[in-house]
Amino acid sequence: MRKISILLIGLVLLNSCGSKDQLPAGVLKPEKMQAVLWDVIKADAFTIDFIKKDSSKNAAAENLKLQQQIFAIHKITKADFYNSYNYYKENTVEFKKIVDSIVSQAEQKKTIKPLSPPIKSDEQSLQ
Repeated sequence: MRKISILLIGLVLLNSCGSKDQLPAGVLKPEKMQAVLWDVIKADAFTIDFIKKDSSKNAAAENLKLQQQIFAIHKITKADFYNSYNYYKENTVEFKKIVDSIVSQAEQKKTIKPLSPPIKSDEQSLQ
């Protein structure tokens, strides 16, 4: 009886130590979620900065159209996104990694400046 108990406890421990990297069915992988979430954030910012200022447009409807376009580009459904979003909200460590990666990429894009031709000073042009 004792051997059976030890065996059962061992099996339970092995099962609980299974791969933590596996996501539930229907949840987007972190890389994909990051890309989609970044596009959704940009669409929300566009809605707030531009569409809401236009009184002839319904901001909520326009934002919904933008989201539908984003989901089509990434070949996912609205349900895929929101199921994944809810999963990552509940798993804060994973969600933080996604958000930190988005912030890091945004900061890198801000620090990269386009090359411009050097401007000659008046002293150089007089020589």
